Amino acid sequence: MKNIILTGLMGAGKSTVGRALAKRRKMQFFDSDRVIEERTGVDIPTIFEIEGEEGFRDREQQVIADLVAKEGVVIATGGGSLIREENRDLLSVSGIIVYLRATPKQLYSRIRYDKSRPLMQTSDPLQTLTGILKGREQFYMDTADLIINTGKHRVNLTIKQIENGLEQLGE
Repeated sequence: MKNIILTGLMGAGKSTVGRALAKRRKMQFFDSDRVIEERTGVDIPTIFEIEGEEGFRDREQQVIADLVAKEGVVIATGGGSLIREENRDLLSVSGIIVYLRATPKQLYSRIRYDKSRPLMQTSDPLQTLTGILKGREQFYMDTADLIINTGKHRVNLTIKQIENGLEQLGE
């Protein structure tokens, strides 16, 4: 059974959908951000504060390398994990990549009260989110085997769309 790798921007539903999808398919679930926090013993904002984004991305790259070595798992990646070519290459050969896509407004409505997102601590978070998506969208599109528009869908509908897509891919 191939790995199922969920990508997309913060607020796209990678963790929520991933956990439910893994349970439904009787697969193990990993959230790369949570694995980083477990390994370091601190939260991601603290890593950003101490090591900066580059230090965080180094840790993220190592965690992704470790997770893709597993078989038959569901992995929720961090929203910026595809910035690095090494991560895109590793993920592309290790499973089916599903891009959970949503508009900046939809994403913002989901994360606007979440203070644990370092890149959103700006005076205009919606504009920041729009800019981040603009910079990353091509990476998401280029690496995706499946693109699922999450919009305002419920988790169960998103999972059904993923499963239909996997079926069409022969998985």
